[in-house]
Amino acid sequence: MRPPRHHSDRAAPIGVFDSGIGGLSVLQALHTALPGEDIVYIADSAHTPYGERSDAFIIERSQVIAEQLRDTHGAKLLMIACNTASAAAAERLRQDNPGWPIVAIEPALKPAARATRSGHVGVLATRSTLGSDKFAALRHSIVDTHAGLHVSTLAADGLAAAIEHWAQSGDERACGALLDRYLAQLLAASDAPAPIDRLVLGCTHYPLLRPQIARRLPPGVALVDAGLPVARQVQRLLHATGLLRFAATHAVAPPAGRLELLATGSDDILRAAAERCLSAPPALAMRALAA
Repeated sequence: MRPPRHHSDRAAPIGVFDSGIGGLSVLQALHTALPGEDIVYIADSAHTPYGERSDAFIIERSQVIAEQLRDTHGAKLLMIACNTASAAAAERLRQDNPGWPIVAIEPALKPAARATRSGHVGVLATRSTLGSDKFAALRHSIVDTHAGLHVSTLAADGLAAAIEHWAQSGDERACGALLDRYLAQLLAASDAPAPIDRLVLGCTHYPLLRPQIARRLPPGVALVDAGLPVARQVQRLLHATGLLRFAATHAVAPPAGRLELLATGSDDILRAAAERCLSAPPALAMRALAA
C-alpha cells in the first residue's frame, strides 16, 4: 500500500470503520471527546456481520476499507471500531501502513478488571473475537495481573445481525430473545466462586442496546464497553503526533466537526441507525459505496 496522502494534516478527518452499524457507539464517544474533529465512517454493510467470517476475509475487507479512508478521504488516523476486525486485521493494517496512526478497539477487560468487586467479569462478544489470539493474550495478561480474577465468556452468535435488523425496523423481538438466552447462560456460570458483577460488551454493536441489556441484568451488575476509553486513546494519540485539530487550551469552543457516513451497498440501515442511535450528531452527510 502507498503511504497516506494527508495523514500529517491536522484538518484532515479521522477515519473510522466497522462491519456495520456497531461502530456508531464508538463514533458517538469520539464526537463527545473530540467535538471539533471531522469524521468519516464506513460501514461494510454489504458484508456484515464479520463475527462468523474467516480471518482471511476480514483482513481483505479491512484492507479495502482502510485504503479508501486513507487515499480517498485522506484520513489522518484510522480507528478500527470493530472488535472482530481489530483482532483479525489490526497488525496487518499496521504493517501495510507504517507511520499512519491506527487505533484498534478491544473488549474492555482492563477497566472491568479494575472495577469488579466480586472478582468475576463476564464478556459477551462474537465467536471470532473470543477465538482470536489477540483476545487470548489480553485475557491472559489481565488474569495474570489481577489475582483471583475469573473471566467468563460467551459467543453471542447472531446478535450483531439482529441489532442491524432492529436498527432499521425498530423491531427488537429477535434481539430480546437472543439477549434473554445469552445473558441467562452467562450469568449462570457456575465455575466461579462469586457472581458476575461487571459485564463487558465485547462487540461495538452491543452498546446500541445498552438499555435493553441493562434491564435484563440483576442488581449490582454494571455494563462496561470500550467506547469512551478508546476515544480518549485517539485523543491522546492525536495530541502526541501533533494532529489534534484544536488544542485543549483553545480559548473558544471549536466549531462542530462534520460527520460523513458511508456504507457499502445500501445505506438504508446505516441511515436508520444513525437517526435512532446518534444523539445530537454534527453536520451529517450520507451516501452509499460500491461493495
